[in-house]
Amino acid sequence: MAHTYDHPGEGAAADPIRLLAVRDTPLSVDEVFGAVGDAAAGGTALFVGTVRNHDGGADVGALGYSAHPSAEAELRRVAEKVAADFPVRALAAVHRVGDLVVGDLAVVVAVSCPHRAEAFAACRRLIDDLKSEVPIWKHQTFADGTEEWVGA
Repeated sequence: MAHTYDHPGEGAAADPIRLLAVRDTPLSVDEVFGAVGDAAAGGTALFVGTVRNHDGGADVGALGYSAHPSAEAELRRVAEKVAADFPVRALAAVHRVGDLVVGDLAVVVAVSCPHRAEAFAACRRLIDDLKSEVPIWKHQTFADGTEEWVGA
């Protein structure tokens, strides 16, 4: 069951960054959604990235994610920037590393804000900046035996 965190009104001093992690264990949408519950938030946006069975027209046979040791620190930097640029009540982001299969959750991010438009915008910035700035790389092996590193 997801938890709702009740924080005081708009002037709350609580850190809006509730959950950040790079993990080698399965991710939970419920955990991330629960982490961004806030009584002052009228909108919550959640993005879930899953492993798909193809990329660039080729069938994906295997996929793994690797992270630089600085990945969690960079994830925090990205999250702090989003929290500074939007009226974020709560924010959470987790990314999986290791070997994954089609259908596995690779990344889950969520942002809650007073209103839906800013929640959508903040969530989009969070996932886009995570993908472009946090040193996590995807290694794909295709059904024909070819391989590709993405983001490296």
